[in-house]
Amino acid sequence: MAGDIRRAGTDAGGSAGDVPSIGVGMLGYAFMGKAHANAYRTIPYMTQPPLVPRLVSVAGRSQKKVAEAARLYGFAACSTDWRDLVRDDSVGLFDNCGPNWVHAEASIAAAENGKHVLCEKPLGRNADESYEAWRRVDKAGVKHLCAFNYRFVPAVRLAKEIIDAGELGEIRHFRGRYLQESLADPDAPMNWRLQRETAGSGAVGDLGAHIIDLGRYLVGEVSAVMGAARTFVTERPGGTVDVDDAFEAVVEFEGGAVGTLEASRVCLGRKNALAWEINGSRGSIAFDLERLNELQVALHDADSTRAGQGFRTVLVTEAEHPFMEHWWPPGHVIGWEHTFIHEIHHLLTAIAEDRPVGPHGATFEDGYRAAEICDAILRSAATGRREQVIYRSG
Repeated sequence: MAGDIRRAGTDAGGSAGDVPSIGVGMLGYAFMGKAHANAYRTIPYMTQPPLVPRLVSVAGRSQKKVAEAARLYGFAACSTDWRDLVRDDSVGLFDNCGPNWVHAEASIAAAENGKHVLCEKPLGRNADESYEAWRRVDKAGVKHLCAFNYRFVPAVRLAKEIIDAGELGEIRHFRGRYLQESLADPDAPMNWRLQRETAGSGAVGDLGAHIIDLGRYLVGEVSAVMGAARTFVTERPGGTVDVDDAFEAVVEFEGGAVGTLEASRVCLGRKNALAWEINGSRGSIAFDLERLNELQVALHDADSTRAGQGFRTVLVTEAEHPFMEHWWPPGHVIGWEHTFIHEIHHLLTAIAEDRPVGPHGATFEDGYRAAEICDAILRSAATGRREQVIYRSG
């Protein structure tokens, strides 16, 4: 049963203060693996978790590299086959930081072996694969979270609270962009992210999925899209690129708002530039990841705002702000890596207390719905037509 956390590889040993632990098996040890491992190591002494992560095993393709990762990150064992983690009864939480082509397969196998599952985005290489992952993992009765970590930025959560309280009035616009220069060099070599068979899509699924998820989380469901996508460098050292370098899209939300989405991996000067703005009938809010601890707020009411006063900057580091009870005195900022700590703590709480992962955590259903929007943008880019987004039920 989903609420029986002991059945899913938990025990009362290896943790302080009689807090039970949960065994973690992680697939992937590179960029995302390091970010997740840092969160698991930090959670026990910073957040008073309901379950203490116990690092059982890490899996990856290179024996030498995965053994070194196990040593550095503190995993008790390692393997070159993720199926070993799925079969291990001491693993209660399977953390899928592998490449896109293994997201669905490994997550499904883990869930059907009784593991709770955390999977990096995108949930699958396309909407069909993502739907299958959601349907089968949810049917297994375990907790599941698709790792859209930007939901767990304190400023983003504060924005959600402002919107839900009705302070912006009727939401009219959402603008989201995610720009990088990671592929601006035409001589950058081929990797798995540049081929449809292994990645599914390019900037759409890699970067665009994040702003799509934030739009859904903050504004509501997307009903229609019209998009354009381009591959600017089709031949790179090592092979042919068959995914998009960049895309632009106009979106319509079910609640009546309109918006724009933009993502690119070929913007010189942009390192990791995620930003969004929301405009409502009574106010606006804006966020820039490069100023992660700040939220720009403009509220129009008789007491606080007159025409022309513009935005004010809110430093989201007060003790009463979202997530900040775990961290430092006011004004002492936190960083990108803390979003994973907040996200995994949220999942551990859902497991320990048998709570829903949503609406603040992105479930596999959220991952699937983001994938439907990604696919609709690519269909529109191919046909030049406006595309309705049709969501399948579970």
